[in-house]
Amino acid sequence: MILRVLDLLGVAVFAASGTLAAGRKNFDLLGVLVIAAVTAIGGGTIRDVLLGRGSVFWIDDAIYLYVIVGAALATMAWTRFRRPPANALAIADALGLGLFAIGGAQVAEVSGHTGIVVILMGTITGSAGGVVRDVLTNDVPMVLRRGELYASAAIAGTALYLALQGAGVNPEVAGIAGAGCIVAIRGAAILWGLKLPTFTFRE
Repeated sequence: MILRVLDLLGVAVFAASGTLAAGRKNFDLLGVLVIAAVTAIGGGTIRDVLLGRGSVFWIDDAIYLYVIVGAALATMAWTRFRRPPANALAIADALGLGLFAIGGAQVAEVSGHTGIVVILMGTITGSAGGVVRDVLTNDVPMVLRRGELYASAAIAGTALYLALQGAGVNPEVAGIAGAGCIVAIRGAAILWGLKLPTFTFRE
């Protein structure tokens, strides 16, 4: 039950981040809803296709679409009366990354996968929607920005999730810890400008 709530919360947060990104580009209402949707369900859709699941998760359960529309409209209403903080998009994105990466890892586990495939599917679920959002809004995708702790944060959190389960920790507790790890790493990167070392060489 807790993980179900976290999954829907992740959809809402990612939809909000998509709405903020679209608002900064002055999209119309339809454009905002499209960007909110691809941000919220893009990663999970790619995951389901790669795993060869019978159908895509949001087709089986339309509540995801209602949550997206509700979160997008609520975000638009909020920004009409209050100017969002400068880092609101980055914070919303960090929360969505943490919540969705663990959810994606769990879907891969249910499909019978283990180890690196679970980590990869969690990372794709958490970050691919943001990639699609950035491409459609004509920004450099976050995962490709030099030194950004983004996909690497998802990898670390899903790896922690698996490690805790291997140590006998309850899956729900492990999931919350993994999501918290992702949000903490990404949040630290936003607040303090932490970055990965970059590879360079002389011609």
